[in-house]
This record gives sequence, structure tokens and C-alpha cells, in this order.
Amino acid sequence: MTTCDRSPADRPVRLTWAQPEDLVGHELRQAAEDGRNPAAALRAWLAAGGNPAPDRAGASPTPAPPELRALATRLLDDLAQLPPRSAADEPRSWPAIRATWPPAAVAEAPRPPAELPTPTPRPDPGATARITVPDPAPEPDDVHAARPLGPAAPAPAPPRAAQPSGAGPEPLLRTGPEATRLEAAWLGRAVGCLLGKPVEKLPLEGIRALARAAGNWPLDDWFSERGVPPEVLAAYPWNRRSAPTSLAENIDGMPEDDDLNYPLLGLLLLQRHGKGFTTADVARLWLDELPAGRTFTAERIAYRNLLLGLEPPVTATHHNPFREWIGALIRADVHGWTNPGDPHAAAAQAYRDAALTHTGNGVYAALFVAAATATAATGRSDVHTALRAGLAFVPPRSRLAEAVRFGIRAAGQEADFDRVVDRLHARYGHYHWVHAVPNTALIAAALTHADGDFSRSVCRAVSGGWDTDSNGATAGALAGLLAGSPDALPHRWTAPLKNRLATTVPGFDGIGFDTLAHLTAQEAARS
Repeated sequence: MTTCDRSPADRPVRLTWAQPEDLVGHELRQAAEDGRNPAAALRAWLAAGGNPAPDRAGASPTPAPPELRALATRLLDDLAQLPPRSAADEPRSWPAIRATWPPAAVAEAPRPPAELPTPTPRPDPGATARITVPDPAPEPDDVHAARPLGPAAPAPAPPRAAQPSGAGPEPLLRTGPEATRLEAAWLGRAVGCLLGKPVEKLPLEGIRALARAAGNWPLDDWFSERGVPPEVLAAYPWNRRSAPTSLAENIDGMPEDDDLNYPLLGLLLLQRHGKGFTTADVARLWLDELPAGRTFTAERIAYRNLLLGLEPPVTATHHNPFREWIGALIRADVHGWTNPGDPHAAAAQAYRDAALTHTGNGVYAALFVAAATATAATGRSDVHTALRAGLAFVPPRSRLAEAVRFGIRAAGQEADFDRVVDRLHARYGHYHWVHAVPNTALIAAALTHADGDFSRSVCRAVSGGWDTDSNGATAGALAGLLAGSPDALPHRWTAPLKNRLATTVPGFDGIGFDTLAHLTAQEAARS
């Protein structure tokens, strides 16, 4: 009986970003990128009938037979034992990463994350099964296991301002230029994300064809289906999940997206645990508040690893070929927002967050964004100063640092941004479209070329392809922060959002960006 003959209840569930037969293809690619030699594993995989990893989707169309799936699992274990490239170029531990910073940055840096104050654990009277940390006294560079995972006593609900119904007492809201800048940052993140949503996963030529057919190239407005010939739409179909809520003709508030869910979770993390949170706090928050189906790539693997009983930082490495992808970068803004003028503290927070799911260049991308955002959050920096500050926190001989430098340099050399994008794709197109290296380079290039202008920043970031919604979100957040006020953002971008954000993060569905800005400012003011 073929799959087509089966009833829907009998059809296999092809869970994306989780199947061993798909993970091994990505791990083979990752091994080649980070300087290991996967040749023997690749030969074994191809000889057994294995396929390369899916290029755009998260799962291959049909399950592998049991023997091929078992081989994939063994190869993932074997590949994990291959030695990576020199740790001097791409260090993994926090002390080793900090050792690559310029002397001035090290002198000004705060205490290592493990020495930051840790909130006293709440009593846990109702817990039954617990995932315990084997060593209750972590080493100084161990920022992951400072508290046990597993169920904890119920944490306070988000402030009532996060409830769209308006029931309950109003919170004490912090006002002033900090909240105004943060509202522009939240709005900018939403605008850039929404602009990129309908063309996510499309190749660069498809993005250009759709926009040109609508008379919107160089990109300067929302994508639209109006006027686009049917043959172009057939050749380059919109992202099927996003198009109903993200084209110019149907935007009605900000729809849910992981690029906004993770900043909400970051805000919730700070509300519950303060700036001294640990990686274990991040893990427990996810288990409590983040639906597994709303996770993707490295985050989904880490979530699965937590359910298997694994502890950070192993959650980031066990059968996780996505550990250098973009997920940690999209979680980094909130750490910069809440540490204005202190990029060192922002980088430390971003590291503790990223370590649950990412290593290497995936972590460096988060440090870059967090430090750049913290620098911009003072209101006294231009975009170029912010980008230089972010780059100072990236190991200088890493692939990510090289790519960011190249992106900034190319943006300064080319008047036509399409030429910048073409150069980036020629140099980094061999990476997966969600990998942190090409996407961070594109973000840096877009912000540089736009010279801080909001519309040009989000449009350039999205028009460059790859992970369009995430790149638009990060560029939009930084450019919005630099703009300094929601009133400085063009009305055509902000009006369709209707000051309303949809999400499955508990307590935040329907919240306004103005309220989010006040709540974020409160966390920035906390010591």
C-alpha cells in the first residue's frame, strides 16, 4: 500500500529538523565547514543509499528504513568524535572566547558569567521527577548548570500589562527616552520580520523576480501579489504559511513568528530570574512556556535533548548539526536592549542564552548582535560604531568575524547593493541558507550600506535572501533603536502592525509594542 492509499491517520509523521537520516547529511556538511574530515562517514552513508540533507525543508519526504536510520545514528556519533579545527581560531568556552578580545575590552569586561549573582532557587514541593545536575559546585567557566533542571514551583505570571484583555491592575511603567527607543526597536524587529516572511526559503532570483514584477525593486515596500504575472507566482510561490498574513494586501497586526517569540521569552526570562540567569534557567523556561512545535533547527534539537535528560551544554552538541545556525542570533536583541552602554554584560547574557543550543560561530553571532545592540541602545552611537563594537566581541580569526568584515567592506565598496549581495552569495553561498555565517555577514552589509536609515536597512537585509525574516528582524531592530522613536519610522511600515503582536508565549498574545517597550525598560533598569 502506497502512502497515497493510506488514510491520513496511517501516514507517517515526518517531524522536521529531528530525523537521524536528515541530521546526518547536515552534520556531514557542518564537519566539512568546521575543518573536520568527514570523508569516511560520507562514503559509508552514500554507499548505504543515504541522501544529502534536504536543501530547503526540514525533513526528507519519506522515512528511512530501520537499517539506514540506525546507520545515520551511528555516523552522528562517529562524526562527533572527529577533532575540529584549531580551538585558537574558534574557541568554545567562555574564558577562551574572552581571551580573544582586545586588551581594552577584557579590562572593561564584567566578571565571568559563572560569577554573576544567581537567584536563590524557589522551593519545589510538587516536583516528582527531576533532571539533576551532577556537580552542585560548577567550575568557574561552567555557566550552564548552576541550578537543576526539571519542574520548579510556578513562577510569577508576566505583568498584567501583557494581557490584552486589560484586566487587573496596571503595571508601573517606566517612561522616558529609553522606552521610546525600545518601542522603535520592537517595532523595527516586527517590521523587518514581517517584510521577509513571504519570501523565506525562496532563492535570491525568486525574491528579485517577485519584487520586480510588482514594480517594487529595489525593494522599498511590502511584498504584494498585485500585478505579478501568474507564471512568476508559479515559478516562485510565496512561503505558504506566511503569505496569508504578510503580503501588503492582507497584513492585519503582527502574526506569530519565532523571531518575535524568542525576544518575548528573553523578556520573560529576565522578569523571572534577572540578569544573573543561568543556561539552566533558559532551559527550564523553554520546557515550561515554549511549545515544542514552535522550535526549529538547533532549538528543536536542544529541546529534544532536554526531554532525553541531557544537560547544557551537551544539549547544544548531541546530534545537533544546526549548532552554528542563526537561532542564537535571533535571541540576542533583548540582551543588548537590557544592557544599554554595556556590551560586555550584553555579550555575557547572550552567551548564557546561546549555550543551550549553539556552539562556535552560532554563539559568536549572538555575541556580535548583543554587543552591537547594547552600544546602539544608548542613543549616542551611529550604526558603524555599533557594528565595530559588536565585532570586537567575536574571535577575530573565526569564520564569522571574517564574513562580517567582508560584508562591511563590500558594502563600503559598492554603490549598488545588488552587487554587494552577489559578492556575498558568491563567497558564502555554499553554506546552508540558515547558517549564521552568511546571514550575519548580510545583516552587517545591509546596515552598513543603509547608513542607519530604517527603510533601507530592512529592505536591504530582506532583499539579500537567505533567512529573510530573521535578517530583516535583526536589521530592523538595530535600525529602529538608532532611529530612537516610533515616530521616526515610516507610517507605511508601522501602521499595518496595529500595535498588536500575536504569539503562543503565555501572557503576551495581543500585546502592544508600547507595552513591550515599557516592560523591557523595566528590566534594563534592574541591577
